[in-house]
Amino acid sequence: MGALLDGVYEGNVTVRELLRHGDFGLGTFNRLDGEMLVLDGVCYQLRADGSAALADLDELTPFAAVTWFHPDRTIDVSAPHDRGALKARIDEALESTNLMVAVRVTGDFSTIRTRTVTEQHPPFRPFTEATEDQQEVTFTDVTGTLVGFRMPDYEQGISVAGYHSHFIDAEHRHGGHTLDYQLVRGTVEIGVRTELHLSLQRTPGFLGAELNQPNLDGQIRQTEGG
Repeated sequence: MGALLDGVYEGNVTVRELLRHGDFGLGTFNRLDGEMLVLDGVCYQLRADGSAALADLDELTPFAAVTWFHPDRTIDVSAPHDRGALKARIDEALESTNLMVAVRVTGDFSTIRTRTVTEQHPPFRPFTEATEDQQEVTFTDVTGTLVGFRMPDYEQGISVAGYHSHFIDAEHRHGGHTLDYQLVRGTVEIGVRTELHLSLQRTPGFLGAELNQPNLDGQIRQTEGG
């Protein structure tokens, strides 16, 4: 994540290779050409206009996080929860905030606000500037799935600390990076993880990047909307 802040938008890992390491996750594509969502072993590309489509297996990614999704716990949600209330409910169910948690939320949403970055071109701007051009789309009365993670604070910069999720509707035709939502009813599945495999790029951009950014936490919160 720190490399994205420094404008490293070109990686050398294909979607095909990524899917060998997990069936659930999120990320982005080279040149920030849309948001990535991986659900049930299928990778989707979420565009700036709010549309979703199957990603080409030969597409490349500069940043992604995936896991094999095996839920340890399920929470039934029968009353409306906004984003803050649902995060608090999940936190209450965790034995510790020091572990990595994959979170899948499937349900009916009265509203869900998303954004998607737009494709960038060299020379690349820093991520905080690139996200100023992001397009926001709000979906109403929609059924779909949130795919995301709750990462410990110590992982800020490697990933995104706290909650980070992407959304796709039930028809797999629309979605984006989640900013806010109102869940009417649904199911939360939580999978706790205790092992992390980190694969670093050896591209010129990554090797020359400034990864220890000033105010790293603030920049990530600004770009990720929370």
